[in-house]
Amino acid sequence: MRIALLELTLHPLPLLEGLPRTAQQIRAWLEPHLPEARFSTVDVVDGEALPQLGDFDGLVVGGSEFGVYDDTEWMRPLRDFLELCRDHAKPVFGICFGHQIMADVYGGKAEKAEIGNVVGARGFDYGGSSVDAFVWHQDQVTHVPPSARVTGSADHCPVGALDYNFPARSVQFHPEYRASHLRELFVRGRDVFLAPQEADEGLASIKAAHVSKDLAAAQAVDLFRKACGRP
Repeated sequence: MRIALLELTLHPLPLLEGLPRTAQQIRAWLEPHLPEARFSTVDVVDGEALPQLGDFDGLVVGGSEFGVYDDTEWMRPLRDFLELCRDHAKPVFGICFGHQIMADVYGGKAEKAEIGNVVGARGFDYGGSSVDAFVWHQDQVTHVPPSARVTGSADHCPVGALDYNFPARSVQFHPEYRASHLRELFVRGRDVFLAPQEADEGLASIKAAHVSKDLAAAQAVDLFRKACGRP
């Protein structure tokens, strides 16, 4: 099984020197639960071309600093690519921005949320359980696609996760994040890309939360194995 990871997050240096990029974190989160997979990273945000459909069996669309409304060189090709994945039943798992752009492409809508920037750790109802999850977003899915049903939610994020009636799932939170990494981002990003109050409140929420390192992994694995005809 070949899993392609789309890197859509910039990694400014020297600010983030020594920290793993998003695709690396996604692989570290998912690989222990999908040992039969071979992972490859496609650095879309830095200009690498999207893969051909025959080059992968499953796809993970990760987070991004950009919104679905931004005019980047790769946004339109990514939208077309996600439509192709749906039309050819290629399984897609989306995280944060991936969750948003999938909804936007598949008939829903994502936009800036009235609640504003949400960072740190928050509670969700997900998969029939109450869970803590790491979050970092200012956009949310505001209209559910007709082909999807809500599988995760919270007062601060009504559309926290979606399952589609084709091989696709997505979550607004970041199951790939680890507390140590997020704490470091908050410390380095204070007064750079986070206001001091946001950073302080985010750090406090992380300390109080209990986030499973396996969060949403079973759902992603189930998606990929079923779509690839494996038990």
